[in-house]
Amino acid sequence: MPTTSVLRERLDDGVEILRLDRPQARNALDSAALAELLDALAELATDPTLRALVLSTTSERAFCAGADVSERLDAAAGLARADAFAAFYEAVEAFPAPTVCVCVGNVVGAGAELAAGCDLRVGGDNVRLAWVGARLGVPVGPARLVPLVGVARAKDLILTGRVVGIEEAAALGLVQRTAPAGEAEAVALELAAAVAAHPPEGVRTLKRLFRDLDGSEARVAEESARLRDFQRHGPGLPQAR
Repeated sequence: MPTTSVLRERLDDGVEILRLDRPQARNALDSAALAELLDALAELATDPTLRALVLSTTSERAFCAGADVSERLDAAAGLARADAFAAFYEAVEAFPAPTVCVCVGNVVGAGAELAAGCDLRVGGDNVRLAWVGARLGVPVGPARLVPLVGVARAKDLILTGRVVGIEEAAALGLVQRTAPAGEAEAVALELAAAVAAHPPEGVRTLKRLFRDLDGSEARVAEESARLRDFQRHGPGLPQAR
């Protein structure tokens, strides 16, 4: 059987769980994992029976540690991976049903971007959130973080790349619920079930209204264009040398 980096489970209440399953890499995303996630999101986005989506992990040590810097890529493959990251961020932003992220352990780089792109977040008591774009010179972060915490706080988190623990994450409003790491997914599922219990078309309309009024589509598209240009004409995303 082919190996997979993403495990899927559909619950009876119309909630789907996508669990990242690369524990040996702290769920860092390589090209194959990105392809799986994009395929899953594309399929689920057209599923009228889906009421909410939970993004989680099989390991409490990490939700996602970012891009897999151990992946060896030539120039073409590096550009393809950057395009995949940009498409992934766009797919999360455009996803029609509510999304809930389980933030446990390392939630860094692309992991933090994914968490910020979801509608709701549950933080485990071991969470270590970090936006590391400035550390690596990557033009990513403002599109998703500014609406959550404001410009001044987003500048602090992105430009310093410092780590945020659970208490600060809750104080900043980055997480809507907190729990011990081993219980974070269960709390996220309870939150998703509460949303899924409402009329689905009304909920999807509300999510679209938030998106339109907030202007997130244009922000994410602009940041994606900068990320693609960074890969084509700049040093590009980090990878093994």
